[in-house]
Amino acid sequence: MSNITRRQFVKGAAAVGAVSSIGFPTLLRGQGLNEKLQVGFIAVGGRAEAHTGASHGAGLQCIAFAEVDKTRWNGVLGKQGWDKAAGYTDWRKVFENHGKDLDVVFVATPDHTHFAPSMTAVSMGIHCYTEKPLTWSVREAQLLAAAYAKNPKVVTQMGNQGHAGNGWRLAYEYVKAGAVGDIKEFHTWTNRPIWPQGGDRPAGSDPIPDTLDWEAWIGAAPMRPYKKGAYHSFNWRGVVDFGSGALGDMACHTTDGIYSIMNPGYAATAEPFIMTGPVKDQWPLGMVVKSTYRAKDGRPGFKTFWYEGKDGNGRPFMPDTPEELEVDGRSLPRTGNLIIGTKGKMLVNGDYWETPLIIPEARRREFGRPERLLERSPGHHEEFFMACKGEKPREFSQSNFSYSGPMTANIQLGNLCARAGKKLELNEAGEITSDPKINELAWREPRDGWGALEMKV
Repeated sequence: MSNITRRQFVKGAAAVGAVSSIGFPTLLRGQGLNEKLQVGFIAVGGRAEAHTGASHGAGLQCIAFAEVDKTRWNGVLGKQGWDKAAGYTDWRKVFENHGKDLDVVFVATPDHTHFAPSMTAVSMGIHCYTEKPLTWSVREAQLLAAAYAKNPKVVTQMGNQGHAGNGWRLAYEYVKAGAVGDIKEFHTWTNRPIWPQGGDRPAGSDPIPDTLDWEAWIGAAPMRPYKKGAYHSFNWRGVVDFGSGALGDMACHTTDGIYSIMNPGYAATAEPFIMTGPVKDQWPLGMVVKSTYRAKDGRPGFKTFWYEGKDGNGRPFMPDTPEELEVDGRSLPRTGNLIIGTKGKMLVNGDYWETPLIIPEARRREFGRPERLLERSPGHHEEFFMACKGEKPREFSQSNFSYSGPMTANIQLGNLCARAGKKLELNEAGEITSDPKINELAWREPRDGWGALEMKV
């Protein structure tokens, strides 16, 4: 057994067990080896609790975790059978001390600390699930997509759970059935932000709580003083150095169907169509971002419009209610998508593409239900676990980094054009050609010592 890694052995056990489920697990246990996937967590509080809970329920064994706030360690240590897991405040210790034994890692930190542990995991051959948005910057997302291609045995998933739902699949089937014709525009809007935006950096500092590792929380970002309530544990989303604003928080959910249906590649242009003010220490109070995409795979090019926040009078940025809804006496939901085609329109309610509807109602009844074309998912965590165990191919984890990497890069391109304050033009490789200096904003050199421990791209 010394010539293969534990990860190779476990995957082999899953494959053999599928053929002979009687003798092999007994042999495995007899050798004192743990047939369970061994998991580590980078963050265990807040959103990360969904992943600790799902992993515990699926029978994974946690052997190590990192959480900068010790008041949250019970997210692991409070679970039966996980009480001996090694806990750290510094994510690097998880890989340095346990990397050879880990099968799976979950990363659910603030946006600015997604990239380094995710890249480390993939480069070390560890299956990796990373929360949305996959990365804080355009270039980080592109690098993780490249790492996925370079490391073909690693299973990955981004945490946009709506991608496992039926909604975008039904929308895809409507589109392929010709319900709206060729798509010309997507309009996507959100009720975010629900945290402070539009402001400058708060003055002064506060004592760092004894239970918080501020050095590790800052991670790859430029160091700044701790300020109670300004960043940890929630308001970081609106701060440019740490979060990605409403785009980063919700576009991986609300625009997911665009990427699933259109397979667009990188945007051709992105521009801050409307902004309530310049980007300061925080993202603006509101903005509308317009992007264009090239013709591809026999379909014409199309445009997307992203609406977030409010204007200077406090009115939400949203598209106008289409006449196809007005004839039914309806208005737009507070968050959703409007798809405009050459032959009709489709409304998608909510953040996760739950209910795509041809509008108006009379047109929906006339068209009927489209033919089913796509396999349905067993669940977002479930498809990831099945691929990790070797029960399914790695692409069965469908929001893998080859899909979610370019998607996140396009989403963060919206924030990048806001920071640049102007329209950007890109080539098909995702490089900015209109002003090459802006490519420097697409990447941020990590603070010394807080980059990826390994990087195989």
